[in-house]
Amino acid sequence: MLPQTRLPKDTAPVNQVKNLPRFITLEGIDGAGKSTHVESLAGFLRAQGESVVVSREPGGSELAERIRELLLYREMGSLTELLLVFAARNDHLERLIKPALADGLWVICDRFTDATWAYQGAGRGMDGSTIAWLEAQVHADLQPTRTYWFDLDPLEAAKRRASNREAGDRFEAEDLEFFKRVRDGYAARAALKAATYLRVDAHQAPSAISQFLLRDLASLKDRFAVGLDEGSDG
Repeated sequence: MLPQTRLPKDTAPVNQVKNLPRFITLEGIDGAGKSTHVESLAGFLRAQGESVVVSREPGGSELAERIRELLLYREMGSLTELLLVFAARNDHLERLIKPALADGLWVICDRFTDATWAYQGAGRGMDGSTIAWLEAQVHADLQPTRTYWFDLDPLEAAKRRASNREAGDRFEAEDLEFFKRVRDGYAARAALKAATYLRVDAHQAPSAISQFLLRDLASLKDRFAVGLDEGSDG
């Protein structure tokens, strides 16, 4: 059984936090509701005087957005899909994410490489060693400091998607078994990356989820502030 939603314990001493990227990602199966919370997280940080870049994957740069259209609406083989995902990610990182982080900005991204492990890995059945190799080539030295995983029963997520009158993309059109595998993939990532993952019970009301997320983000921001203060004293 998956653990109940809880705040993770801080694992890095405050004097090491200053060396971590201000990189936040949101993950979850289609229909989990994560995208609705991206702007509230960014708004909270901006209200505290922080500079924030909001982005998404696939996409986030001009070229990556063009690749996104192919990924969402053109039929293709699983290996082609995987390679295009990482091609888009590489351009996104080089043109947006890495420069923003180097300038000390916060980056909040709707999906990142954990989505690849869940969708192309667990969902499509792509070999894990291939994904790991591509990840190492594209961003071996960069991982999110916090990942919010919106965990929702795949059947409930399917009901939410069905209530959306807009036509879905080819991922949203996948069957229930596919999304069960994707959810299992996210659970595996959460177990592997327990120090940085925060499971969010996406069955809750959006207001409760927002309150929970902002509490964690405030704590994370405070850790960065203390780490920077201590670094300046040294």
